[in-house]
Amino acid sequence: MTLEDLRILVAACEAGSLSSLARDLKRTQSAVSQHIARLEAELGVKLFDRHARGVAPTAAGRVLKDFALEGLDAIEVGLQRIRALQHGESDTLSITTGGTTVRHFMMDAIVKFRKKHPGVNLRFLPAGSTRRCFEILRLAQADLGFITIGEPARGIRVRTVAQQQLFLLAAKDDALASKRRLRVADLAGIRYLGLSGGTTHQSAIEQAAQERGLELKAEIVFDDFDTAKVFVELGLGHAIVPAVHAHNFAKTGTVKAIPIVDLPAVSIGWAFRHWQHLSPAARDFAALMDQALARMAKSVAGFSLA
Repeated sequence: MTLEDLRILVAACEAGSLSSLARDLKRTQSAVSQHIARLEAELGVKLFDRHARGVAPTAAGRVLKDFALEGLDAIEVGLQRIRALQHGESDTLSITTGGTTVRHFMMDAIVKFRKKHPGVNLRFLPAGSTRRCFEILRLAQADLGFITIGEPARGIRVRTVAQQQLFLLAAKDDALASKRRLRVADLAGIRYLGLSGGTTHQSAIEQAAQERGLELKAEIVFDDFDTAKVFVELGLGHAIVPAVHAHNFAKTGTVKAIPIVDLPAVSIGWAFRHWQHLSPAARDFAALMDQALARMAKSVAGFSLA
């Protein structure tokens, strides 16, 4: 059993096809199959079921894949740190998240982290959706992702840290701005400004509204909540935003944020491949974020720790 055998096993589980995997690796299908056959012969168990559309791991294949992935990730992290030592490079902590997350959630943690770890380089990779964050993590381009929790992704784990109630953002002279609270039924007829498709927030908001008998069709689509605030200030319509954004936007005095009491809260948290393989710097940044979010929970209506 070699590391390459295990790498091929993991890749085959995720690809679901030995022929497509062979094309991706620029090898013959026979060469790829030999790795699987060697593992099956050594372990004495069948690791894949073959069918017309490709291959699917057996129960034994799934067990081996999970443990192999954990081990391969740990080895890759170790190799990266050794290369950094060889070349005298500073440690780098890479985080992928939404474009406005740093402004609304991370500024305090970043300042404290820089003072505590002046030798660690911080790198932020903006991503327009949770799905994109998962892709960046799966490619080992980032250590952590700060995301809206939604559908699970293969090979990625999540840790929920907080929940946010949803608010309607309205211009201060809008008829709904005087309301203290709203229900989904009150949103019928609004000029809805919505997030672009594929984001976890957009899916959660529109699905929950539909379950309550309201179909929300966006008149204008935007990529982030900061842009939504600008459109609302211009009187172009209404947006639905999470608690922290609502709190920060309302402080400017140009818009009103009204809680929508029967929309379910959305969860936010960390995404990662393996928590135990994170560097001490990555874990420390997460701890500083926990502290910042705990303070936020005391001052922001509709925001609570998980």
